[in-house]
Amino acid sequence: MSENIPKTELLYNKSKPIDHLNISDGISLIIQEQKNASLEVAKSAKFIEIAINSIYEHILKYPKGRLVYVGAGTSARIGVQDGVELYPTFSWPKDRLDFIIAGGKEALLNAIENAEDNEKMAEKIFSEKQICKEDVVIGLAASGNTPFTCKVLEKANLKNALTIVISNNSKGKILRYGDHKIVLNTNEEIIAGSTRLKAGTAQKICLNIISTMVMVKLGRVKNGIMSHMVPTNEKLRKRKHRIKNEI
Repeated sequence: MSENIPKTELLYNKSKPIDHLNISDGISLIIQEQKNASLEVAKSAKFIEIAINSIYEHILKYPKGRLVYVGAGTSARIGVQDGVELYPTFSWPKDRLDFIIAGGKEALLNAIENAEDNEKMAEKIFSEKQICKEDVVIGLAASGNTPFTCKVLEKANLKNALTIVISNNSKGKILRYGDHKIVLNTNEEIIAGSTRLKAGTAQKICLNIISTMVMVKLGRVKNGIMSHMVPTNEKLRKRKHRIKNEI
């Protein structure tokens, strides 16, 4: 295969193909590779720490700036999964959170043909969102080469926004556009190209770390408790009552 193909697209050769394994061995292989995903995140811990501190300082400098997640396909969905929890968990203002998704909101539930390749749409959405220097733009791409995501990050740089890029390919083009570059070298998937697996897990862990520690530094956690939690149902209202008694 061509050396230009991202490792996330290559065939996994550390075992028999997963469809040649029995269920038990298949489960074990998946579990092991998920563990490996977390180890790859650990290797980038220092770069993640630097990014966290930079985001924190940027937020303090620009108290109206937004956290903006950018991605296509699985990466977009993982970004949304992380971002939407910031309001109920930490009371992060909804008007300081946004998403730029290839294919729009519909792409969260459906695969939109050619969406990740549409640079013109990236430019259009970027303009509509009015990204500026006050914002923090976090872009994710398993291949590191997604045209839509790269274009958004390129435009964000021109606006002097703080850019954080997360790539599962050390040679990904997206890395050109990051003030902070985080590489999660998850390599081949057990199903070639299915980055919803190991690459997706590594991205989720990475975003969990970033968003959690930024909110901790902002004082939105106290004694390991969600001190700023927003109760949106009966279970959470009871939790909020317990939190008030514990703090």
